[in-house]
Amino acid sequence: MAEIITMPQLSDTMEEGTVIKWNKKIGDKVLEGDILAEIETDKATQDFEIDVSGVLLFIGVHEGEKTRVNEILAIIGEEGEDIHHLIPKNNKDDINNNIEGISSNKKEKVEEIEYKKDRIFISPLARKMAKEIGISIKNIEGSGENGRIIKKDIESSHDNKKFQKTISHSSMRKKIAYHLSFSKFSAPHYYIFNEIDVDQLIEFRKKINDKLSIEERISFNDIIIKAVAKALNTHPNMNTSWKEKEIIYYSDINIGVAVALEDGLIVPVIKNADKKSLLQISKEIKDKVSRSKLRKIQAEELENSTFTVSNLGMYGVESFTSIINIPNSSILSIGSIIKKPIVKDDKIVVGSVMKITLSCDHRIIDGANGSSYLLSLRKFLEDPITILF
Repeated sequence: MAEIITMPQLSDTMEEGTVIKWNKKIGDKVLEGDILAEIETDKATQDFEIDVSGVLLFIGVHEGEKTRVNEILAIIGEEGEDIHHLIPKNNKDDINNNIEGISSNKKEKVEEIEYKKDRIFISPLARKMAKEIGISIKNIEGSGENGRIIKKDIESSHDNKKFQKTISHSSMRKKIAYHLSFSKFSAPHYYIFNEIDVDQLIEFRKKINDKLSIEERISFNDIIIKAVAKALNTHPNMNTSWKEKEIIYYSDINIGVAVALEDGLIVPVIKNADKKSLLQISKEIKDKVSRSKLRKIQAEELENSTFTVSNLGMYGVESFTSIINIPNSSILSIGSIIKKPIVKDDKIVVGSVMKITLSCDHRIIDGANGSSYLLSLRKFLEDPITILF
């Protein structure tokens, strides 16, 4: 008996998902445990593992298209099974395409191929766009399922010289927009700036890396994460969240690490960072950053941060401010390391400095508390060997 597969809720905040890739096509046999598709949520792209076996009879959402949680995604059943009664009215136009791909009869296969030669497969949105801007779809090569022309094919068409490119919001981009707008306008932000003497930090990192393999070498960011966690141990009021009727003081110190992607931002979390060694933190960050960029990180690895660090130093940014990653009460912005004249022992010398900015939620953290935390963090970074004890 055919079974309807709906769009799964792959994260606690997911309302809709985009099918990035189908790993099976109409007519393919699927087994329980197979990865049916890759789905982009508001947080990451995840593999969707099927829990039934049978033949893929119907695909309700094409690659690059989105649908809401619990809406029809696919139908799996027995070969040749009649599924017309299971197809929603708004998907009736697709039923012929799906059923034609199922038959194992060679004659029907040939007829289907001939049918596809004469018919141009195009999504309703792409057809509408092509009509509005007056371009022919005959010579456009479709990149969607079974060569279907979709929106991005119209946008990139060589015939489309006058078209002003527009791209629909991804689930991730919409989530970022909502999350940061809510944070900025609900949490009264204030900012504390400081400049850190990092000469000892540079030497500390060099001495450690001289004893490690290339793959194991730690970054400045690894050391900063450890120092941030260490400082939070002595300033528990920074490791907090605002709720309407209470303030939550977290016992665990979980550091979110902002990672830039092509179409947004993602924040994998290093849990219990204060209890981990530099090498453990470094290895975990490398792994999670790598999987974040490949959209292979799991939703639970992006949850429950208590403090966030955003580092743009590698982009040559000297200093910047960040919007708090709610429900955190603060976020630390890290600039690049630069050489400049500084005063040491009443003498002007060339030294290395790094500018940092602490953004705080004034509902929870007063200026004195934020400044006190930043002073402790500065001491750890200017004498980094102390973070090991």
